[in-house]
Amino acid sequence: TVPKSMAASFRPSRQVLLRMLRFSLYPGVGGSGSSCCRCPVGARRYLLTDNIIKLKEFQHKKVAIANNLPGTKETYFRNFKEKLTQNKLILKEELRTLLHLCESRDDVELVKSVIYRYHAENRNVTLGEYKFGPLFMRLCYELDLEESALALIKDQHLRGFFPDSTSFNILMDMLFIKGKYESALEVLIEMKNQDVKFSKDTYVLAFAICYKLNSPESFKICNTLRDEALIKGEVLSRRASCFAVALALNQNQVAKAMSIFSQIMNPDSIACINLNIIIHIQSNMLETPIHILTNAAEGNVSRFVKRYVYSEEVLAKVREKVKDVPALLTKFDEIYGKLHISGQVSTYTLDALLCHIPKDKKSHMLPLNKTVSHRTLQPLSKSLLAE
Repeated sequence: TVPKSMAASFRPSRQVLLRMLRFSLYPGVGGSGSSCCRCPVGARRYLLTDNIIKLKEFQHKKVAIANNLPGTKETYFRNFKEKLTQNKLILKEELRTLLHLCESRDDVELVKSVIYRYHAENRNVTLGEYKFGPLFMRLCYELDLEESALALIKDQHLRGFFPDSTSFNILMDMLFIKGKYESALEVLIEMKNQDVKFSKDTYVLAFAICYKLNSPESFKICNTLRDEALIKGEVLSRRASCFAVALALNQNQVAKAMSIFSQIMNPDSIACINLNIIIHIQSNMLETPIHILTNAAEGNVSRFVKRYVYSEEVLAKVREKVKDVPALLTKFDEIYGKLHISGQVSTYTLDALLCHIPKDKKSHMLPLNKTVSHRTLQPLSKSLLAE
């Protein structure tokens, strides 16, 4: 549980939230945290891998359930409406099937009514119960209904229906994609208030949202969360820490950025090496980045070892800093040319590098023409329903 003093920072006033919203709507205000609109085409803004979202898997199950449905979807929906009218008991399998049959906003309106009824009937049955939260969030993700998802997850009448971090994480990712960072912060606050345990992905999302808002308030929230995590003995991922470092830099808190960076295990990712350069130039330690770049450009590196790649945006900041020091400027221009020749300069901004999602190590999606589940060795339609 968060101490009251810390919890207070998770309940920003309306004025604070409006101010945060201004930062997210107007990227030029308050720093460069929201510069992803300038990123190259194809650098899509999302943070969770498909093994968390499981959208393709969800869509695959929808096809399987629709194909195995006795009768038509229209009949199934009509029968459900009658159930609601007659106050009949709603079974778990019926709701699960209904969620997989939804194809439109109107369908989701029916599902919402059913969810309220189902939760009212089953709110005290939690042990070992199937979690519908992630399923509903995947449906909203597929249909671009993030506002409906936000309304339900904040509704006090549904308290306990979303007891898992996955539901909150998917919704925050959905809002992050749309650039709705202030709404994503509301989800984070709601998650905290409902005492839902944070996962490794939650911290990535939380720090990324704070980084995008790029305000003194979001910086305070980020630091509070990070301090709590460390006190609990949580191991924060490199991705999460990179967002915390970038936010500190955008808030001109260079000492804090250096402190966080020093605690990152294996800071050799492309985001880390670029953040390291920014830390040094914002600290006016101009010779160090020149030395780092020289080693990267001239080092005797085997072609089998990955070369460090630097953002054009970051290199431009280095040049701006050293332009009044002739010796360093001459050296930089020489190194810059070598980096270009060796393919070590990226057109991606630092923001794009931070938000770039790592590829899944393996596919979590079965081809549509598969007939047998490798996991259960059952016919696919039955195994999907069993899951």
